[in-house]
Amino acid sequence: MKSSFILLTLLLLCNLANAKLLISPKEAMQENFPQSTQIIKKQIKLSAKEIKEIQKNAHVKLRKKSYTLFIARKDDKNVGYGILINKKVRSKNGVVLYLIANDKLQGIEIIAFNEPQEYLPNKKWQEQFQNRQTDQMLHLTKEIPTITGATLSAKSIVESSRIAFALYNTKIKGK
Repeated sequence: MKSSFILLTLLLLCNLANAKLLISPKEAMQENFPQSTQIIKKQIKLSAKEIKEIQKNAHVKLRKKSYTLFIARKDDKNVGYGILINKKVRSKNGVVLYLIANDKLQGIEIIAFNEPQEYLPNKKWQEQFQNRQTDQMLHLTKEIPTITGATLSAKSIVESSRIAFALYNTKIKGK
């Protein structure tokens, strides 16, 4: 019994080490929406019609039908949202939480990054996403500059922002 617990713990630690988890989505929500009293995790399931609409608005092909949404609540009122997007960067995935409140992107949090750390965008580059309207679809080199040596990381994060905006506008805002 004790040896199976130790084995299970070691396997879990190995998986976490491979995942390169930088911050949990719940912690990121609590840091970015400190006024909230409750963080709710919810799965968003998309219909075929919604997938088509989101792909059209985001100009990105969706690879899945379900996304994770985090809702920051205070006094029975939603004060912010976090949309978790898991997207391949090169050969491995990166996971980014897009933090939205009042129809604006408050910022992004890189939750996990499985590529080499030298391709991880720095905080200064990430700050360019702050205060972007959710109806403004961002593009690399136009609104957001590339990162020398990490162009694929930048491309993945910018494309994912369009998916997050389209999900927010379609499923939350109801546009």
